[in-house]
Formats: sequence, structure tokens, C-alpha cells
Amino acid sequence: MFDKFRENYHQKICKQLLRIRKNKGKGNYPNNADGDSKISVKIAWGIINLLTKKPIYGNISGQEAGHIFEQLTKEYIEEAFKCINHLRPGKWNYSTHTGISKFDQYRDLAYLDEYIKNNKELASTFGLDYLISPDIVVSREPVSDKEINRDKKIIVNRDLSAKLTPLRKDNYSFHNPILHASISCKWTLRSDRGQNARTEALNLIRNRKGSLPHIIAVTAEPTATRIASLALGTGDIDCVYHFALNELKKAIIDTKDESQLDMLNTLIEGRRLRDISDLPFDLAV
Repeated sequence: MFDKFRENYHQKICKQLLRIRKNKGKGNYPNNADGDSKISVKIAWGIINLLTKKPIYGNISGQEAGHIFEQLTKEYIEEAFKCINHLRPGKWNYSTHTGISKFDQYRDLAYLDEYIKNNKELASTFGLDYLISPDIVVSREPVSDKEINRDKKIIVNRDLSAKLTPLRKDNYSFHNPILHASISCKWTLRSDRGQNARTEALNLIRNRKGSLPHIIAVTAEPTATRIASLALGTGDIDCVYHFALNELKKAIIDTKDESQLDMLNTLIEGRRLRDISDLPFDLAV
């Protein structure tokens, strides 16, 4: 079943997102490749040839490509995670570009935002970059006492226990969903795009009140050395997931580029890079 989910995800990407750009001077190249880099183009072609026999020629703007990648990845995560709901029960929500102040761990940021907006001096000091809206968010709804006591009576309103936990809906007259995962989608990794994901991660870490959500990045970047710019290191991003890691590895092996293959093996063996099909299971942890 998971192979089917993965295949459907790739089919949608090939139809809606992957495009072959025409370039008379340098030859045609896939739109997730750097047209100025021979190794990038070669690896990207290797991936495409493993995913589809009929690539589509055309052009999609970088902004539109990013939005399509986010939407298709969200749909894949939702479909796959629902399939293993028995491993992590709960009522889950999936959305794109939802501000973190909507979630329990960051709800105080909404009050801070209102205060700072009305004070120019504070606004110039603090800025507004803490009010991020991740590309994809996965959140969990709090549970009612009725659900908690479904199998046997565990807790009632008059008890003194568990009065402050956000997971218990009856603790608050107005409740916020709990942010479970923040997912940054990078169709390609150029210039400072990887750094943006790290900046968002640091904001999530520093501004939370409560549990830290999973902080994840998904990319379709074909070169291992550029993936390393985001994946290497510890402390901010849990892990980077490639939209087609199996195909990426075969494409790099076929290029016989030792530097790319060495870096790819470093990322995989160092547990910094995984396939998109690993992501739903990691969200169940």
C-alpha cells in the first residue's frame, strides 16, 4: 500500500509539477535542476527517467512550483499518515501556510503580535519574523473527557489531576490544536533557501511553550552536496526527506560522480536524509 501511495505521489508530481525546460544553448533540463550545473542536470534526468517515460515539456514559475510541491506533499502525508492512524491515534489536521500562533504552543505570539504592531519602537526592535507560517503543518485536536474515559473512567472534572495539559479539551473554554509537525518544502535548494528553513526551525524552538513539534524539510533537489547544506548539522531540523530518494541514489550511482555519491552515503548513513515514504512513520513517533 505504501508503495502505491509513493507511486501516486510521483505520478502527480510528474503530471503537475515536473517540467522539461527548453534551452537551446545548453540543452533541455528538468525544472528541479540547476541549468548551469552539468551534474545537477544529469542527476535530475536520471531521476525523471526512473519516474516517467513521458516527461512534459514546458515551464512553471518558481513560486508556482513551490506551491504545487507543498500541496502534493501535504496530500501524500495526509493519505499515508491516515493509513497508520492505529500507530498514533487522534484527530489530525493538515494544512498549508497556517500561522503558528493558531496552535497551543505558540498562542501567546498572537497577543505579542497585537502589542508590537501598536508600538513602532518594539516593532523595529523585535521585528515580525517570529510569526512564521510553515509550508505544511500537522496538528492534533485536544481530546474530550468522554474520549479519555472511553474504555474506563480515568478522570472527571472534580479531580485535581491533569488540569493544565492542553491535550485535555475540558481544561479550557477555548482550545487550540497542538502543533505536531512543521514541514518546510523546498522544490530546489539554491542560494539561501536552506537557511530559511533553519531560521524557521529556530523560531519554533525558541518561541514554544510546551512540546516541540517535529521540524522537517522535504526537497526534490538532485545534488547531494546542496542537500547537505540543509541536512548536515544537528539541533534545528529533525531530518530532511527526499521526494524520491531511491531514484536519487540510482541516478547518482549511474553518473559515477564519487563526490556526490560519498556525500549522499554520508547523509543517509548519518541519518540526516530519508525517503518521503519514511516520513509518515516518523510522524507516528
